[in-house]
Amino acid sequence: MDDRPIYAIRTREGLAPEFRSDLDAFERYPIGARVRVKITQPRSVPKHRLYWQVLSKWVEATDAAYSPETLHEAIKLKLGYVTPIKMADGVHEVPASISFSAMGEAEFSQFMDKAMALLAEAGGFDPLEFYEKETA
Repeated sequence: MDDRPIYAIRTREGLAPEFRSDLDAFERYPIGARVRVKITQPRSVPKHRLYWQVLSKWVEATDAAYSPETLHEAIKLKLGYVTPIKMADGVHEVPASISFSAMGEAEFSQFMDKAMALLAEAGGFDPLEFYEKETA
C-alpha cells in the first residue's frame, strides 16, 4: 500500500472518500479491516492568500516595512515563531517556517490571529479592513 494521503469528508456516519481516487484507495482495504488513521485538516489556501494580501496592503499603507516578506519575517520574530540554531558564538533564533508542511491549519489560524492583532496594535487600525473594503 502506498503512503499517499487519502482525503475524506466527515459525515454523521463516519468518513466518506472525497474523490474517486480516495474511494479507490479505501477499497484496497477489505470491509472490517482495522486501519490506522491520522486526522489532520489541510491548510486553507484562501486564508494563506489573505495573510499575504493583508501584509502587502499594510506595507503600502504604512511604509513601515521594506516588503511584505520582511514584514512577515519581523512578525514571526516578534511573536516568537523561531527556530534556535547553534553557532560558534552561541545560540541564535531565526524565523521559523509557516509552510504548509511545517504548520497545520489550527496552528496557522492561531498564528494569523496573533499577527493581525500585532499589526492592529502597531498600526492603530484593523489590518483586515483592507480585505473587507475590497470584497464589499
